[in-house]
Amino acid sequence: MKRFAAAAKLTPLFGNGRAFLLLDAGEDAGTVCRILDIGPTVLTEWRFAFAGVGLSFFGLKDYSQRQGHLSVVQEQAVRAHFTAQPARNADEVCAYVLAECDQNYSTSGAAKLMRRLGFAYKKPQLLPAQADEAKQAAFIAKYEALMNGLAADEMVVFSDAVHPEHQSRPAHGWFPKGQKTALKATSGRKRLNIQGALDLETFQFTFVEGEKINAQTTRQMLEKLERNNQTKTAIHVFVDNARYHHAKILQPWLDSPERRVKLHFLPAYAPHLNPIERLWGVMHKWVTHNRHYATFNQFTEAIFDFFRKTLREK
Repeated sequence: MKRFAAAAKLTPLFGNGRAFLLLDAGEDAGTVCRILDIGPTVLTEWRFAFAGVGLSFFGLKDYSQRQGHLSVVQEQAVRAHFTAQPARNADEVCAYVLAECDQNYSTSGAAKLMRRLGFAYKKPQLLPAQADEAKQAAFIAKYEALMNGLAADEMVVFSDAVHPEHQSRPAHGWFPKGQKTALKATSGRKRLNIQGALDLETFQFTFVEGEKINAQTTRQMLEKLERNNQTKTAIHVFVDNARYHHAKILQPWLDSPERRVKLHFLPAYAPHLNPIERLWGVMHKWVTHNRHYATFNQFTEAIFDFFRKTLREK
């Protein structure tokens, strides 16, 4: 047993437990020894030891409740309190638990407690104060009705404009520890002006680029949608309330009998209802975050390569 005690100290926690699980699963002794990197003598000693002392052989940890832990009732009270009044940091959790439950938690302990109670430390999204919840709910109901009744020869896309600027954008990433990390800045303020439409079913992305986004680029993009989807009898395009979407010079073209494009307008102050906004975020993560492009042409090529190749392939 002396040899067994010495080997056990060198074995990772629960390594002996893994050995018995592998044996129980039908693996032979030789395979188990290779997986755990142990000798056959050690495995034999483990088997004799387990036969003699049973489960206590594994040195199972005592997970019973100790002084300083909250009761179930107290945890429910903590969860209800911070659901109604979100904590801004772990110190607030420590203060509340000490005042209401007479229990002293460290900052790290409070963070673990909150995660165990179903909370996550994150930053909330900012929604415009002018947003009309009733109009948003009505829009969602209308959209769901459209999708439920969509014919096989119809399609739905979400459209918006994006203006990526030729600037280096620092972002979080994994860098060598202890090494100073810097991202070369870009001089100038040149930017691209892209108007696009995304099909959520196929991830087909249709876009045009211009000196500025206006009624003319809107029409160009809609015409391109019709050219690229000849078999579709109706192309439902969801857009925001930008003025160029309501431009008078665009109306005669939209109202023509042969038009297959049909515009649907999002509620005001509701960018979160336009999924293409997420595409712009992915584009920046893929192309601009922690990337430096020495020239505007290199930057432009990288942006267009993302939309033409990466989006389709990845």
